[in-house]
Amino acid sequence: MLIKERGWLLFMAFAVLAVVGLWIYGGISGDSRLTKGKGQAVKELPVIKLVTGVKGKSTAPPYAEYLAGFTGKAALTRTEKQIVIQAKDYSLTTEDAEVRQLQNYEGMEGTSVFTGEKGEVEWTVTVAEAGLYNLSVLYYPVEGKSSSIERALKIDGSLPFEEAEYLQFDRIWDNEKPKIEQDNQGNDLRPKQVERPVWREAILKDSGGYVTEPFGFYLTEGEHKLTLAASREPMVIHRLKLFRHSETLSYEQAKERYEAEEIKETKGQLVVVQGEEAIAKSSPTLYPLSERSSPGVTPYSASKVRVNTIGGYNWRLPGQWIEWEAEVPETGLYSIALRSQQNFVRGIYATRKLTIDGEMPFEEMNRVPFRYKSGYRVDVLGKSAVDGADATGDGAYLFKLEKGKHTLRLEATLGEFAPLIRQVEDSLLNLNAMYRKILMITGTKPDEFRDYRVEQRIPELLEVFQAESERLRAVGVRLVELSGQSSDQEALLKTMAIQLEEMVQEPDTIPRRLGAYKTNTGGLGTWLQQAREQPLEIDEIYIASPGVKLPSGGLSGGDKVVHEMSTFVSSFFIDYNRIGNVTDEKNQRTVTVWIGSGRDQANAIKAMIDETFTPQTGINVNLKLVNMGTILPATLAGQGPDVAMQIGNDLPVNFAMRRAAADLTQFSGYDEAAARFRESAIVPYKYRGGVYALPETQTFNMLFYRKDVLAELGLEVPNTWEDVANLLAVLNKNHMGFGLPVVAQAPNQWTTLPPNSMYATLLMQRGGQFYRKDDTESDLDSKTGIEAFKQWTEYYTDYKLEREYDFANRFRTGQMPIGIADYTTYNQLSVFAPEIRGMWGFAPVPGTVKEDGSIDRTVPSGGSGVMMLQNAKDKEAAWEFMKWWTSDETQTSYGREMEGLMGAAARYPTANINALERLPWPVSDFESLEEQFKWVEGIPEVPGGYSTGRHLFNAFYRAVVGGIEPREAIMDSVQYIHDEIRNKQEEFGRLREQGGS
Repeated sequence: MLIKERGWLLFMAFAVLAVVGLWIYGGISGDSRLTKGKGQAVKELPVIKLVTGVKGKSTAPPYAEYLAGFTGKAALTRTEKQIVIQAKDYSLTTEDAEVRQLQNYEGMEGTSVFTGEKGEVEWTVTVAEAGLYNLSVLYYPVEGKSSSIERALKIDGSLPFEEAEYLQFDRIWDNEKPKIEQDNQGNDLRPKQVERPVWREAILKDSGGYVTEPFGFYLTEGEHKLTLAASREPMVIHRLKLFRHSETLSYEQAKERYEAEEIKETKGQLVVVQGEEAIAKSSPTLYPLSERSSPGVTPYSASKVRVNTIGGYNWRLPGQWIEWEAEVPETGLYSIALRSQQNFVRGIYATRKLTIDGEMPFEEMNRVPFRYKSGYRVDVLGKSAVDGADATGDGAYLFKLEKGKHTLRLEATLGEFAPLIRQVEDSLLNLNAMYRKILMITGTKPDEFRDYRVEQRIPELLEVFQAESERLRAVGVRLVELSGQSSDQEALLKTMAIQLEEMVQEPDTIPRRLGAYKTNTGGLGTWLQQAREQPLEIDEIYIASPGVKLPSGGLSGGDKVVHEMSTFVSSFFIDYNRIGNVTDEKNQRTVTVWIGSGRDQANAIKAMIDETFTPQTGINVNLKLVNMGTILPATLAGQGPDVAMQIGNDLPVNFAMRRAAADLTQFSGYDEAAARFRESAIVPYKYRGGVYALPETQTFNMLFYRKDVLAELGLEVPNTWEDVANLLAVLNKNHMGFGLPVVAQAPNQWTTLPPNSMYATLLMQRGGQFYRKDDTESDLDSKTGIEAFKQWTEYYTDYKLEREYDFANRFRTGQMPIGIADYTTYNQLSVFAPEIRGMWGFAPVPGTVKEDGSIDRTVPSGGSGVMMLQNAKDKEAAWEFMKWWTSDETQTSYGREMEGLMGAAARYPTANINALERLPWPVSDFESLEEQFKWVEGIPEVPGGYSTGRHLFNAFYRAVVGGIEPREAIMDSVQYIHDEIRNKQEEFGRLREQGGS
């Protein structure tokens, strides 16, 4: 009997093992059906349908597909008809649209229409002849938030193609003052950029730069509705015009016209235009630059800062343009040359479009190449770059110019690289879509001993991989043909193509190659970003008669040696830490201010000080760029500043408890200054009834989500933490992640680790607090604190969320399609991931449902502040500076200046409520931001409070990694926090009683 039972048990064990083995081998799913495969009974694999090229931007097709739909139709022979639509004749506006009529506005006779940054305006037009029409808008860029104006165009209620969703209308910028000014050290000051709005007619075109020709819109005969939907910035419109954009002649045709008109070559003329003397730009980022690395520029100084070039890395994005004015002495034919530097991108050349007086002289000027070369050189348009070349010779283009002034414009374009970059972008979208599908099967860490048979479960997988491999190879070959050399630009495409080929040949290795696949697709994303950037720096422009000798573009070895020696010697006599005007006179009121950010930020602040603060108050400011880690020892040594800017939230209270910071509540006007901020921003600077800093920046978390991925999974943006739990079940099933704020250790022992923002969110939404009894004890051992800690750790123990990761990269690929991150991540994604523009958004964080049914969305804030030191020599002068710096006008100006200097990635997270509203956020995104801002709370800083974040981190790892019960883990850590706070309270309590510091 015992033998029979053992035999039966042995048989059952083998049966179970067989089933388990079969499940491991075949990847059984609950809804699979039996079928034949590999000569044995196995489960049929579920088929995952893949839709490639999912963009998530709109339901409209790409422009190329839109045009292809008219192949063979008479529409392709563009109509000659012209239809003018007066803006005042709009037929419909939406309720949220701010629309009003203006008479004879800014010199434009008749009625114009102001349109705000929200809502839609519709015009009805009757078309007599069907065909492809270009559309232009005569507009005036009224004052807004200093960013480009954005509109979407709808025809008969829908977008004709997806690029029509992001149409840009430029603002016009110029130097505020006609001449370059200098500080009292003899250095040129970077000229401030201000708007110079004028009426301008813009033909609608691709803001992304992929389509170099103006958009063509197909309109059938009959009545149509044209709608402009606002998404950013106001504008005044006078008219819209449907017309045919005339084709530009080729250079050969232009030469024939010169001969027919008997236009002769000029003799002996040379007009030199300095690059920094541009009269107009499309962006405030295109300010004149100071080139100090080369003595070949004009003007030049080895020891002083001279503004002598323009463009550079700032002039890199498609659509950005710069204009110069040149006056020629006689009518005739001229050559045009530029002394420029293009040592920014190798393997792909910078492309510019040249127009003269608003017209392109001939077709070849649509794509002017500036190839890579180290240092400055002279490029004669129509010839290869040859230093010291004259303006004649084979290939040099001749331009007809009438006597008098002319406006030359150079506009950055993608040129011949546009279709290649578009191909790579489409390829990347397809490859990322495939990655997500594979991830749904294998997870992020595939079992190397398991055959997932992804090529069977995703039928299109190998076909797509093969097609994308061939596409990337073809792009790489064409790239070499255009640039004339192999480079890292081509190498990455080739690497990706080879990997795809290997995966096609050995599909069973696909799961093992996922890590490299993800790395390479991330590299493709970076390639896209870099390929779209084509910088060019210009020193001088030459308009010369054929045969005139042009200045040399290069330098001799002796020039370079003299330059290096001169700059070396000068470094012993110049204090590069001092920014702008410096005052040493003792009878003047002076404030010494330290700043720890970059030189660009310091230069911008100093320029604002010299332009507004010092003239208004008579107080001089010595601004120094220093390592802020030295502020404590410098203060102890009596060498510290009067005011410290851009310091962390933990510093003011730490100085205050040592009597090293001044209490700002003692100064007149404090209440007025504090009213500029939300109370949450001031909380970290409060100590024993005083306030020891004013907020500069304030940041908090938002919920970022991929619209396209959530739509694929049938998910909605979660509203509460219960919704998050339901969403996590779906994400986990598809091996995707949800990003909670990273749980990371401080970079070094000297950096205070703030409490994790996710734990703080859960604690505050439950009505909890960090400290009790007048901030003398930690409250994390309360019932609320323990429950919040338990909920926080369960996301990592039960749902297996990751503790540390790169959110931007995972969000970009779709591996982590939703997550909570600091709202400044918006700036990073806007620049870092252009290929997913329109495919993501952000919203307030999920909330906790209260007893009354309301949802609490409280989040903690971080940020920086400006602090006055107790030893400040002139406290009233220092207070005047702090009030000026945190004012609405100054913070708005600085925020716009930073974005103008460095682009959207540098959007300033000001703590000033009014200034934040004036920064150039898209309307819908700012509304989400403002909604979350209502729920922001500050975390108080207390003596010994630095231990809170540190021991909370330790408790988290004991619970999540060590497996200790959450309650026990947090209770142990709170005891350490209690002890540290108690010790510091006693220490600084005694110091206070003794009157020491």
